[in-house]
Amino acid sequence: MLLADLGADVIKVEHPTMGDDTRAWGPPHAHGEATYFLSVNRNKRSVALDLRDDADRRRAVELARRADVLFENFRPGTMPKYGLGYDEVRAANPKIVYCSITGFGAGRGADLPGYDLLIQAVGGLMSVTGPAPGQPVKTGVALVDVLTGLHAAIGVLAALRHREVSGEGQHIEVNLLSTLLSSLVNQAAGYTLAGQVPGILGNRHPSIAPYEVFQAKDRPLVIAVGNDRQFAALCRGIGAPQLAEDPRFATNGDRVAHIDELTRELAGLLATRTAAEWFEHLTPLGVPCGPVNDLAQAFDLADRLGLAPRAVIHSDEGPPTDLVANPISLSRTPPRYERRPPRLGEHTTEIADWLDS
Repeated sequence: MLLADLGADVIKVEHPTMGDDTRAWGPPHAHGEATYFLSVNRNKRSVALDLRDDADRRRAVELARRADVLFENFRPGTMPKYGLGYDEVRAANPKIVYCSITGFGAGRGADLPGYDLLIQAVGGLMSVTGPAPGQPVKTGVALVDVLTGLHAAIGVLAALRHREVSGEGQHIEVNLLSTLLSSLVNQAAGYTLAGQVPGILGNRHPSIAPYEVFQAKDRPLVIAVGNDRQFAALCRGIGAPQLAEDPRFATNGDRVAHIDELTRELAGLLATRTAAEWFEHLTPLGVPCGPVNDLAQAFDLADRLGLAPRAVIHSDEGPPTDLVANPISLSRTPPRYERRPPRLGEHTTEIADWLDS
């Protein structure tokens, strides 16, 4: 979808009767369609093909022959069965950029099913996420799926650039587990470099303090202090400048070492005002802070900041589709929002006529 937003003509190949699994992932629904599916399928055309049918398979092969980029997320070994593996497609289309997305790679993990929740568990993300030790929690969205899609898009862009220079296509492989391990960044590096296996810290940060959630008078408030200057400003802002001079809290390392004492000192003071009041008071002082918003409040904030967070697609065939805007702003080639998410097989005849011409 991101590539389609940026100008690519994306053709989504789906099974004629079942379609994309996410079409059935609801509630919630909007106008009879799962919002899960709608969220990631704008600007695409849908063609319904059964790869077990000879005529449909020939069309799929011809589609791959004409394509610049092919994405597939079957289990390894599935595409070659239909004459659509990388080697087969490359023979007919040497410049193809072919991207395979799997759960655990094409080697010894080839037969393992790749679902986001499963990867969050076995990949370590849940081991550092939750309210307390022994209480692992998944993230509120399919974060690993999203990160893997982003890495796949980056790989495709790099391969297209290489092809532009050399004329050569190539095979890109991205898997959910490797993506998650890479995305654990500082937590993963703490293990690979120092042998430290992190655990669950709730809303605290392993290396920065204060960098967590506090309870304001009315609702939760985040304080995200990243350096000593910001900490001193925080202490002045809450009427406790002496805390910045306390040897226990003088540097970030000191604060991390005495996090429980620091939290107790700050918690009582921050509970005296509402989260909005602290936001208005501390932000001008250079203290990173803000209330824990729900999604309605988050969209309202983005609107107030002029970030235009919505992309509304109008259609003659139904009500407008109100989606989240692409976050990339480009001065010459901005994202486009031309097609609502397609209905199953909506463009099959159109694309078949093109392939048969």
